[in-house]
Amino acid sequence: MAVRIRMKKLGRTHRPFYRICIMDARKPRDGAAIEEVGTYDPMKMDKSQRVTLKMERIDHWISVGAQPSEKVAVLIRKFKENDWGVSNSPPPMTAPKIKKAPEPEASEDAPTEEPAAEASEG
Repeated sequence: MAVRIRMKKLGRTHRPFYRICIMDARKPRDGAAIEEVGTYDPMKMDKSQRVTLKMERIDHWISVGAQPSEKVAVLIRKFKENDWGVSNSPPPMTAPKIKKAPEPEASEDAPTEEPAAEASEG
């Protein structure tokens, strides 16, 4: 049996959440797992808190021949080395800009148009 350490997708649309699982390679992505050994939440702002792993169980499964997927191998390496990179802070919030209503363009120098006087009778 080919055993893989890979991610199982959970969550909802535009809000992914993954469980890192030990699975048979022939099972579908969201199929039954042999064991769940961690989680990955890419939506967390702090990069160091995105991943939780049970390293003793992962080391056990790797020692008996389980192969991690490419993405899980990167997460394991970063978790072991505590190398999460620099997290960018979000930009400061600013008040929305209020658009002023356009003022009517009536200058004092320009003569105002008056209705034409009716033709005088006579």
